[in-house]
Amino acid sequence: MAASRRVASLYSRAACIALAAAALLGCAGDPNRSVAPSAASGGQQQIPVKVLIISMFKPEAQVWHEPLKLNREIKVPGLSADDPLMRCNADSVCQVTTGMGHTNAAASITALVLSGKFDLSKTYFLVAGIAGVDPNVSTIGSATWARYLVDFGIAHEIDAREMPSTWRTGYFGIGAKDPDAKPKFEYRTEVFRLDEELLRKALKLSANAPLADSDKARAYRARYPQPTARARPSVLQCDTAAGDTYWHGKYLGETATRWVSLVTDGQGRYCTTQQEDNATYEALKRGAGAGLLDLKRVAVLRTASNFDRPHPGQTAYASLSAESGGFPISTANLLIAGRPLVDAIVGNWTAWRAGVPAD
Repeated sequence: MAASRRVASLYSRAACIALAAAALLGCAGDPNRSVAPSAASGGQQQIPVKVLIISMFKPEAQVWHEPLKLNREIKVPGLSADDPLMRCNADSVCQVTTGMGHTNAAASITALVLSGKFDLSKTYFLVAGIAGVDPNVSTIGSATWARYLVDFGIAHEIDAREMPSTWRTGYFGIGAKDPDAKPKFEYRTEVFRLDEELLRKALKLSANAPLADSDKARAYRARYPQPTARARPSVLQCDTAAGDTYWHGKYLGETATRWVSLVTDGQGRYCTTQQEDNATYEALKRGAGAGLLDLKRVAVLRTASNFDRPHPGQTAYASLSAESGGFPISTANLLIAGRPLVDAIVGNWTAWRAGVPAD
């Protein structure tokens, strides 16, 4: 949590300096005031971006490079040392790799948004990464579009050996009295809801995408009793929980399900677990507050690379490192499920430029 606060503090100071220098605003000025692209860039020619694909590590990124011909490389100060380049094509589609985890995601997106190199005012942002999946909701290989981004790491924790005997879990919200009480959201990053029109458009465009599958994945999912786990990969809407702790197992999975439902007032349905999405969204949100981008143009796609809990007869520890066959099909399905949205935006930019077009 201290690291998150440091990243937030650095972001606020960097944003303030950028705004003061580029828009001639003091730090006491209105933080929501829009900044024209020409001013934000300090007079340099900005690169317009129609779609920005946000990946977290190389296997998620590489599936896009050749199919989209992302051949133009642009170095951006402040990106991950492992992936310091933004890659773009002739259609103004770009891709960036943030590095894994909350801190890397927040720092990389902050650096990109405040770099002044890109005109992001009309950009659509596609966060596209792999995740663990709840076998009660879907299966490995599936492509999930989120409505809610929920932080699963902002919590109190009491070791199960010391928690009250009547509690089901030692995890509960900051400031809450017990695991069944909804917290006050004092961090303001606990829950985000994505734009409904863009979500529905993404679902519709990808509904019939020919998702990849494999014999190895089919054999592994057959070990689970849930019909949802045994089914072939599909495209669906369900929600994602972010946290830097790479948790695993039945009991923590049940806690994640209850937590997502609790903090969304019963509207959210947990299905995937990952590390970065709330941090990425918060960085974009601050960019939107500076007038640099439109937060309604953010979509989050997570494809399932593994189950988040074991099958009968398997330990949680064994499940954590099991060779399920999910990794290669989940990375492939990022492109297969995400490209219909990218192609629709670029192919009909006249309509999409003004916002998500009506059906």
